[in-house]
Amino acid sequence: MVTGAAGFIGSRVAEAAAEAGHDVLAVDAPDRALAPGTARRTWDALPLDKRELDLATADLTPLTSADVVVHLAGRPGIRSSWGAEDDIHRDNVVATRRVLDAARNRIVVASSSSVYGSAGRDRPTREDDPLAPASPYAVSKAAVERLARRRPDAVILRYFSVYGPGQRPDMAFHRFAEAALAGRPLPVFGDGRKARSFTHVDDVVAATLAAMTAETPAGAAINVGHPEPVTVRAAIALLGRILDVRPEIESTAPVAGDADRTWADPSLARELLGWTPRIALADGLADQIAWHRANALAAA
Repeated sequence: MVTGAAGFIGSRVAEAAAEAGHDVLAVDAPDRALAPGTARRTWDALPLDKRELDLATADLTPLTSADVVVHLAGRPGIRSSWGAEDDIHRDNVVATRRVLDAARNRIVVASSSSVYGSAGRDRPTREDDPLAPASPYAVSKAAVERLARRRPDAVILRYFSVYGPGQRPDMAFHRFAEAALAGRPLPVFGDGRKARSFTHVDDVVAATLAAMTAETPAGAAINVGHPEPVTVRAAIALLGRILDVRPEIESTAPVAGDADRTWADPSLARELLGWTPRIALADGLADQIAWHRANALAAA
């Protein structure tokens, strides 16, 4: 079972698991998504056995029969979490507690690099580094991790700045690509000097599938991120070279709680999951831009 299957990562994981030969039940509540229109279109196009369930309120009996639950559902976004604390707690903490109570077997739980805060200034963050969540979203993910560690058959994946085809409209590279293709200034929060371990969604899917069956310590938390941090400005310059344009940046106020740098040490993922990220940012951005262009042609 894959929860959050109408989402950017969840839809890709659900389809990849089916392609790998698993019988997949996709679960989500698309109308509660941060971008409900996008989620509904993704959900309707998903060629799998599906069930709409609000994990915070629904009867979760279907989870009891799953050999593996990949729990990707939740309310994402640091920026949008301010002022939405009740929804964040409901959709992330309450829903996860109920999923953990209902699942009977292996469970893979999605977390986020945001739990580290602005760690990783001088070196990559490791899983045993202290957590310093600085936004309602990050606090909710730290709470999700505490709940998951109670389960001996749980594994926690800390995703780092996932991008690629299918990104939600509010996510950075989606906004940058759409603006650049339309010849508009690129909206950047802050001065663009924040750095991220940008990680392509296909790499994230590969790590998630590996976590379904890998032998891991009880309640292990594992970084899933590219080991080379890149500043937002450098990523925009790369996007400009791919498009053969000179992007104009439109700076706005920085987002409270947004980390100055995320920097993943993926050594534990290599050891426990046999996983290393394979897609360089230049190739991944070209992949995402091709998706945006294809969508524009389809809409024309």
